[in-house]
Amino acid sequence: LDTLNIGVDGFSALDVGASTGGFTDCLLQEGARKVYAVDVGYGQIAWKLRNDPRVVIFERTNIRHFQGVGVEEPVDIATIDTSFISLRHVIPSVLRFVKDGGMILALVKPQFEVGRGEVGKKGVVRDPAVHLRVVGELAAFFVEQGLSVRGTCESPLTGPEGNKEFFIWAVKKEGS
Repeated sequence: LDTLNIGVDGFSALDVGASTGGFTDCLLQEGARKVYAVDVGYGQIAWKLRNDPRVVIFERTNIRHFQGVGVEEPVDIATIDTSFISLRHVIPSVLRFVKDGGMILALVKPQFEVGRGEVGKKGVVRDPAVHLRVVGELAAFFVEQGLSVRGTCESPLTGPEGNKEFFIWAVKKEGS
């Protein structure tokens, strides 16, 4: 959030791929008023977040099949940190919950966006040209989905086994 200068004070948020709650915690620390935390897993989210009245947890929930029962409003921002699935399969479902003018901050994991031939040992994509291509292709996909891409950057944290990861920040256009 800091790197891309994204403010979330007073926002409602959807955290897709919440896992232990890293993005959820970050959003709350930055002033989000409510976070809907969605994950296919169960029992992973940190205890302090599980007991925070600002957090609504949807476990054992795949965003692609989520009907939104319990989500009280279109959200101001959605964060996405999913694994073993391309963002191309996640973004259309997430957009249903984001208000016009709302934001998406998606973590790009190249190993889940490329074919097997481009993934090296231990699931690591090492070629910087592949990283650039993946981010560029996903940014174009975001535009096709009715989003305006506002920025991209490399994540300061690496994924498991040292995979480089990237962020795409986008805003939902009216009527998308």
